[in-house]
Amino acid sequence: MIEGEIINLRAIEREDVPTAHRWVNDPDVIHWLTMMIPISTVEEEKWFESTLDRPNDHHYAIETKDGTYIGGLGIHAIDWSARKAMLGIFIGEKEYWGKGHGTDAIKTALKVAFDQLGLHRIWLFTYDFNERAQKSYEKCGFKLEGRFRDDKYHEGKYHDSVVMSILEDEWREMQ
Repeated sequence: MIEGEIINLRAIEREDVPTAHRWVNDPDVIHWLTMMIPISTVEEEKWFESTLDRPNDHHYAIETKDGTYIGGLGIHAIDWSARKAMLGIFIGEKEYWGKGHGTDAIKTALKVAFDQLGLHRIWLFTYDFNERAQKSYEKCGFKLEGRFRDDKYHEGKYHDSVVMSILEDEWREMQ
C-alpha cells in the first residue's frame, strides 16, 4: 500500500472487477474517459488478467483511508530508456468527485514515478471539456504541452485532446 494524504494506492485485485465493471458501464463515468461503449464482465475480467503480465504498466486501485475502493490509476507505457510514462486516472464513485481524492492520488503516483521508479517525465491527456481534470493536473504541477485538434467525437461534436506533462525537476521544486 502506498499512502497519500487522503487516499491510498494499492494493487488491483480480482475482487475489484465487479465494481470496476459497474464504473466502466456508467455513462456519467465514461463521459470523461476514452471508452465510449459498454463492456461485458468477461471483457473487464480479461483486462484485469492482462494487467498481471505488463512490466511496463503499473495499475493501482484508489482507496479512501477507510478502505473504500473509489477509482483506478495507472502509470502506463513506461519507456525505461527515456524514463517516461503516461498517467491515467479516474474516480468511479461519483460521490468522491471534486473532493480532492483524484488530486491526492496523482500526487501520490508522482512520488512513486519519480522516487521509486526513477522516471523523468510523466505525461497525460484529457479532453478540452474536462476542465475539472485539467485544474487537478495543474495543481499537481502539470503544464500544457499542446492539443490534438478535433481528436474525439463525443455527443455530436469534435473535441480537442489536451496534452499535459510534468518533469521530475518541476515536481521536486514543488515538494
